[in-house]
Amino acid sequence: MKQKVLSRWLILVLPLVAAAYLFYPTYEYYQLDNERSALKSDSAALDEWDRNNEKAFDAAKAGRLKLGLDLRGGMYVTLEVDVLKLIEESALPEAVDDQFLAIVEQTRKATDNTDKDVLQTFLDIFRKDPKRSLLEYFTVSNQLDVTEEAVVTKLQKDVSDAIDQALQVIKQRINKFEVSEVSIQKIGSRRIQIELPDVKDEGEIRKLLQTTARLEFTRVLNGPRLIETALNIDKILKGMSIEEPVADTASGAAADSAMNIAQADSTADSAKVDSAGKRNADTADPYAGLSDEERARRVRADYPFTWMISGSYAADERSQPQQFGIAGAKLDGFPKTGIYNFYVGAREVPKLLALLDRPEVKKAMPVDLKILVGATAEGPKDLPESEKFYYVYAVAAEPELTGDAITEAYPSFDPTNNSPMVMMQMDANGAERWAQITGANVGKRIAIVLDGRVYSAPNVLGKIPNGSSQITGSGNIEEATLLAVVLKAGALKAPVKIIEERVVGPSLGEDSIRRGITSSVISFALVIVFMLLYYAIGGALADIALLVNVLLVVAALIGFNGTLSLPGIAGIILSTAMAVDANILVFERMREEFAAGRNLRSAVQQGYEKAWSAIFDSNITNMLSGVVLLFLGTGPVKGFAVTLIIGVIMTLFTAVVMTRAMFELIIASGATTINLGQKKQA
Repeated sequence: MKQKVLSRWLILVLPLVAAAYLFYPTYEYYQLDNERSALKSDSAALDEWDRNNEKAFDAAKAGRLKLGLDLRGGMYVTLEVDVLKLIEESALPEAVDDQFLAIVEQTRKATDNTDKDVLQTFLDIFRKDPKRSLLEYFTVSNQLDVTEEAVVTKLQKDVSDAIDQALQVIKQRINKFEVSEVSIQKIGSRRIQIELPDVKDEGEIRKLLQTTARLEFTRVLNGPRLIETALNIDKILKGMSIEEPVADTASGAAADSAMNIAQADSTADSAKVDSAGKRNADTADPYAGLSDEERARRVRADYPFTWMISGSYAADERSQPQQFGIAGAKLDGFPKTGIYNFYVGAREVPKLLALLDRPEVKKAMPVDLKILVGATAEGPKDLPESEKFYYVYAVAAEPELTGDAITEAYPSFDPTNNSPMVMMQMDANGAERWAQITGANVGKRIAIVLDGRVYSAPNVLGKIPNGSSQITGSGNIEEATLLAVVLKAGALKAPVKIIEERVVGPSLGEDSIRRGITSSVISFALVIVFMLLYYAIGGALADIALLVNVLLVVAALIGFNGTLSLPGIAGIILSTAMAVDANILVFERMREEFAAGRNLRSAVQQGYEKAWSAIFDSNITNMLSGVVLLFLGTGPVKGFAVTLIIGVIMTLFTAVVMTRAMFELIIASGATTINLGQKKQA
């Protein structure tokens, strides 16, 4: 008997404990967020707070209850890739005639403001005239397979690449704004839907999304030039005047490289903080005797830019790279020649980019050089994104070549070692210019830059005379595919346009929350009062189960990493109505059993058993409708479906399992009767 009572208490208590566990990150997040917001005016204190609480804040942020844009404010944008423009631009200029333009216009009329597949519609209209051939207007990549099917395959690949390229560019651009929890997804055959929470500058976002991508090839200038520029940025940010560049007295010979770098390393280590905020001991350390926290704070204050950057140097490819820090380094410790690489931790990338974007830093930047950051994180695959690093590059301010010259780019494999690579082909003018560039930069690196981020910086092994290049160094085929997509940004002529835009202001979001909560409270209050008045003690038990049901639905939403929106609140309200309906069925059955003369234990048992089939059927029917909405609906409809499905599951638990456990605990306490309101006549 005691075991049965204990099991019933566990049925009641364990779900509440689980809900509290799931809700705790939400509570912790808002506590930490309030603390952090109070420090935004003090950058030094904010940096120290970030060091001490960053992991806890990130964990709480990831596990909290997420609110939809209709509740927190933000911007919905639907973009459309102009596939028809891509098809038109892919045709041979000399072959385009009035008939072709008429087909393009018919396709536009048939596909505008629809979800139709543009390429398929174009092909259907084109093929209405059997005498017309695609080969009259389009070329193919493989001259050994000159067929209409090959043309269609090429156009399909170009369209797919255009969508992928647009997605990649948009993701990279949005990341610059540090918009949290942005949602970017492909919708249909040519559309991209973006949800941007907490956006404050809609005009800037709009401009950003519609700007044509710019692909550039530019020389890498890593070495003392980057170090000198970075040190000068420190001075600019501290309000100091920039001194004349220090003469580089190092010979640059391989024999002297290790000694010079060691000198730079010793100097830099006196001020350099690693990713964990620790420092190596040094007898010349100006921060000796300080705690790690105070030391880190002082270093960040003294070197506001270079504390984030680390570097490595090797005299040649056969030499072991030596690590060094930049903060506080002396330029005469660095040789002019050799292989330099620079890094910044993933956590520091937004701070570094924000500093580089400041007007005073831009104004003081050398006219022939700019500092860029890599586009993708580097490091072991199993390492969390926040623990990885990005390469930092100094590149020539003026590009050697732009992406307009590229005609084709695709991932492949090196036949000599089966490693992934990218094949790139240029037009005649581009090939001629590319031969001059590669010939003048043998043994040097050329950065491939899209929208100000470096996607690759391959070493030039020799002059490339025909415009056909092999770019090696990709870690896997996914990286090679991404690089090919980036290179196609110069080859594809598919503009992106905004076809739908909705902005929800923060005040409107707060009003939505207030209205949603108000409507929920009113509906709950009406149900609770009705159940108490009509079913007395039984109604009180149902009301408890109802409140637990709401709590568990929201907790489950947190557990599944879902987002609460206004339609989601509607789904919760509907699920509470179904929960009450289940209890009404049970109570009416129990009242029939009481009228037939059964005792409390028998009435409870028969009431739940006889009502179960009706409860199960009605809830499963609702769940099936929710499943259909989940798979066929989008946006708000999906939000409603998710909470509806979760609500059905929780209803079956709270209205059947929990309330029955409550009744059984009452019976175990010795009760022989219970007030279920007006008695039912036999």
